Amino acid sequence: MQYRNLGRTGVKVSPLCIGAGSFTRLEQEGFTKLLGESIDAGLNFLDTANIYGGKGRDEQMIGLALKDLGCRDKVVVATKFSGPMHETDPNARGFSRRHIIEQCEASLRRLQTDWIDLYQLHCSHGHDVPVDEPLRALDDLIRAGKVRYVGTSHFAAWQLMESMWVSRELGLNRFVCEQTSYHPLDRTAERELLPFALTYGLAVILWSPMASGFLTGKYDRGAEKLPFWRMLQAGEVENARMVDRAFDVVEELVAIARDKGCTPAQFVLAWDLAQPGITCPIVGYRTSEQLRENLGALDVEITDEDRARVDAVARPRQAVVPYNDAGREPPLNSDWGPHPYRW
Repeated sequence: MQYRNLGRTGVKVSPLCIGAGSFTRLEQEGFTKLLGESIDAGLNFLDTANIYGGKGRDEQMIGLALKDLGCRDKVVVATKFSGPMHETDPNARGFSRRHIIEQCEASLRRLQTDWIDLYQLHCSHGHDVPVDEPLRALDDLIRAGKVRYVGTSHFAAWQLMESMWVSRELGLNRFVCEQTSYHPLDRTAERELLPFALTYGLAVILWSPMASGFLTGKYDRGAEKLPFWRMLQAGEVENARMVDRAFDVVEELVAIARDKGCTPAQFVLAWDLAQPGITCPIVGYRTSEQLRENLGALDVEITDEDRARVDAVARPRQAVVPYNDAGREPPLNSDWGPHPYRW
């Protein structure tokens, strides 16, 4: 296992991050067993969020599993906040100091730990709050020893640049990583985010690197509806993404994987890991067999020919048609597409 630095920090993380959110459909015994297998295989980086599994359930299961396994010190636990934790309370979400402190304490209790290794602002919830407020709150949590490092998810490069300026001006701990979407169907992170991360030493963690299973090739062209699209807002946007161009890319990925003697999932994960600026993808699985398949990606070598074949069907710095409507940026208040940011 070739461990990687988490950005410019000295923390070493595995090249695949355990997507514990996918474990929540398991019973606690199965959850603990699969987490133990993952750690025994060398994976030491674990991703979750306070909303995964429904208001803290995933964190609770992780806490029980790590206590039973007795390996908390070996795992880099990353969790996130800002999603709604109450249906009607307007203060039970977002980036306010009140919510951050409250949710950190709640996550610590659920995880049964004294510290969170990586605490991240989740998605675009709360961008109506000036960035200095969450930065000050997170800095206090670091100084109190409750959080080790802080990061973001779904932030644009300009937002990260602003946050770094504020951190420097106010003498606060800076963000060390960004969690973003990136795979052959959506390479828009190459425009600004990845160059920014390489320049300023930011780790880049990938969520849903397989487009929720679509890139494995298990769905047939012409299918009426795919589970993946349910994540991305129903209606016109969902229908617009069911296009032949996306299937053209997937079919080429399947062909490349066949030529290399690996599975499409292994090839895509290996391709992700070989891209400049990428620290690790988050892998979701629910069985030992799926875990072993994901680990197999670490043995796949990506050649210049492989890169050229991917580039031929999935252009660098671009998104395939359904992901940004033929190159047109989505409206600023949109919750989909490559740049759904509001600050």
